[in-house]
Amino acid sequence: MFPSAESVRTSLAGQNYIATREICTALYLAEGMGKPILVEGPAGVGKTELSKVWAAATGRDLIRLQCYEGLDESKALYEWEYGKQMLYTQLLRDKLQQILAGASTLSEAADLVAKEEDIFFSQRFLLSRPLLRAIRAQEPTLLLVDEVDRADAEFEAFLLEVLSDFQVSIPEVGTIRASKPPAVLLTSNNTRELSEALKRRCLYLFIGYPTPEAELEVVRLKVPGLAESLAKEAVAFVQRLRQMDLKKHPSVSETIDWAKALLMLNVQRLDEATLNATLTVLLKHEQDVLRARRASEAERAGHKAAEALRRPGAGRHEGLEDGEADWPPARRRRRGRDPRFEDPFGHGPRRGED
Repeated sequence: MFPSAESVRTSLAGQNYIATREICTALYLAEGMGKPILVEGPAGVGKTELSKVWAAATGRDLIRLQCYEGLDESKALYEWEYGKQMLYTQLLRDKLQQILAGASTLSEAADLVAKEEDIFFSQRFLLSRPLLRAIRAQEPTLLLVDEVDRADAEFEAFLLEVLSDFQVSIPEVGTIRASKPPAVLLTSNNTRELSEALKRRCLYLFIGYPTPEAELEVVRLKVPGLAESLAKEAVAFVQRLRQMDLKKHPSVSETIDWAKALLMLNVQRLDEATLNATLTVLLKHEQDVLRARRASEAERAGHKAAEALRRPGAGRHEGLEDGEADWPPARRRRRGRDPRFEDPFGHGPRRGED
């Protein structure tokens, strides 16, 4: 258990995870109150990674339940090993015959079999799935329920029942209670709204995209060989992408992958050729890639135009004398278009020149 919220930051830093004050506070309260944490946010911002470093920092075993559409109780809690039951039946065939030898009627034989049926529906043949493994665990455990928003509402109601008491009832076995309730972290990508009942059972934490400074610190930590100037340039480019109207914005994990790719390619600076070759590491939809390339080209064109204007003599209007370019347009002399330039005294065309 963490002695303070600040100790959480230190422990997670030891696992190469940069935690905000909100993350540290949530973990500290979850440890002290014994409540699950519901972590929401975009995909790839470090929600699942948080459970891994939490387990590593506290010496817990991590048990992961990956949610998906159609997940039901048998896949999340337990199921019977029917193959193993059939094998034991074949191996014990001779013993069964001896037991049934004294039966004179079918009813007596059925009664004799019923006395032994508990053998085949005992915990010996019970295949524990993640939820039951976490409840039965004798060692400190952290249960990760990943992407709970992908599961159906019916499974969410079942999960709510399990998390409320950390016990399950199996008809053939009875009620199994957790001797050491696990720490629980649930993640959601906001693909659907979760029930208020589930949220009430949990402490809530939202992890969004990091600030440029925080993301740069992550890149320094995860890709230490990348040049500082290139790391700043890469993070700035990713931050600009997240301001665009894209189908899927680049995540922090994709920023790290891109930084690793730049390091492997020995890139010194981001140029047009490098962006075109590596942009798909960040963006995974064709329309997003095309939109980002067009925006990058427009930005480079704007930089070139700005540089041209900063050159000596840039912006001077042809045909104007020194200083005349700063005059209001109405006061400038329009050479080549006003005939009075040929007659500065305003007398009009000379005789014979009509």
